[in-house]
Amino acid sequence: MRHRPGWFLSLSAYWFATSLKWFLVLLVILPAKVAEVSPPEEKATRLGFLFGLGAVMAILGPPLMGYLSDRLGQRRPFLLFGSLLTALALLLLVHAPTYGLLLLAYLLLQVADDLATGPYSALIPDLVPRKERGTASGYMGVLQVSGQVLGGVVGFLLPLASQAYLAALVNLVGAALSLRVIPERPLKANPRPLAQALARPWGDRDFLLVYLTRFLVMLGFYLAQTYLQYYLADVVGAFQALGRSLAEEPFQAVALLGLLISLGAALASVPAGRASDKVGRKPLIYLSGAGLGLLMPFILLFPRYDLLLFLALFFGLFYGVYLAVDWALVSDVLRDPEAHATDMGLWQTSIVVPQVLAGAFGRPLDLLNAQGEGLGYTVLFLLAGAFFLLGAFLVAPIRRAR
Repeated sequence: MRHRPGWFLSLSAYWFATSLKWFLVLLVILPAKVAEVSPPEEKATRLGFLFGLGAVMAILGPPLMGYLSDRLGQRRPFLLFGSLLTALALLLLVHAPTYGLLLLAYLLLQVADDLATGPYSALIPDLVPRKERGTASGYMGVLQVSGQVLGGVVGFLLPLASQAYLAALVNLVGAALSLRVIPERPLKANPRPLAQALARPWGDRDFLLVYLTRFLVMLGFYLAQTYLQYYLADVVGAFQALGRSLAEEPFQAVALLGLLISLGAALASVPAGRASDKVGRKPLIYLSGAGLGLLMPFILLFPRYDLLLFLALFFGLFYGVYLAVDWALVSDVLRDPEAHATDMGLWQTSIVVPQVLAGAFGRPLDLLNAQGEGLGYTVLFLLAGAFFLLGAFLVAPIRRAR
């Protein structure tokens, strides 16, 4: 019996809540709270410390919590208690009166998020048959993007405290919906010790290739996204289309581009996921990687905002195709049902590490721009395009996926 759309929406609901939460916390709430409780001359340093600490925890937490879930053969308690702690941490974060308490609240938020999402990431390989995993992955993709879009609207319209309360509420509702589809019966527990469980997937050639594929595609994405606002300010300059000015400041211009990217991704995700159930994962990955890679030179060749709006929509469509398939692809290659949460927790780090590496490119970008006008951006976008192409075509040797 095939699952209905409502089932897939319930399965993906907590991913929507997680996407909304991190969009608001990282882009709005945390920077504002750090500025509120810190001396002006120390706010950037303190915010950078929190981001770095969060990155380390996001690398270590999901596989460790996933291992505990596999070891106990349980998913439901982790999502239940993780979501409750997440809601509490959001409220503590937005009301923290000092930097020390803000730090503790942020640590609690990271632990709570890992407690819930490490085991939660195993639900597609746990519950979805192979012939429907593309559809499930497509719903994950569209709800991830939808959470970010809602985050942008909420961040623009609501005061800080209201944003945190709304994120906490959506987090609880999302968890409740996802808990509905998780069977109450326990899974077969994984008897492996921690070190063996964490090391075993890296000896699997297919898992390693899937990890590298996502790592490279995400590295290309974050290289392009992180410095896009500076490119608009330094190279594009005027933000006009059809003879009208659409934005006065670079941050407004990049926000509009981001919305178009999200719109394109939302439109493409579910149809692409369903298509991958019929034609296979690899053709969709090739299409998305080739599309994303070939768009990068056009950004350099035509630095006009009206054309960038058009390119952003197409970028979103190709990115949505990738989001629709990546969960299904990794689910197809996992070998051990007793280690789904551990393996998926490790795979989740393929998003965090590229974010850290993209942040480290700032200094080389400045040095290259100093050597030649726009040289750094040329190298940046061409590198991103190369990573998109390389990441996509690395799926070719994967044996346990078509």
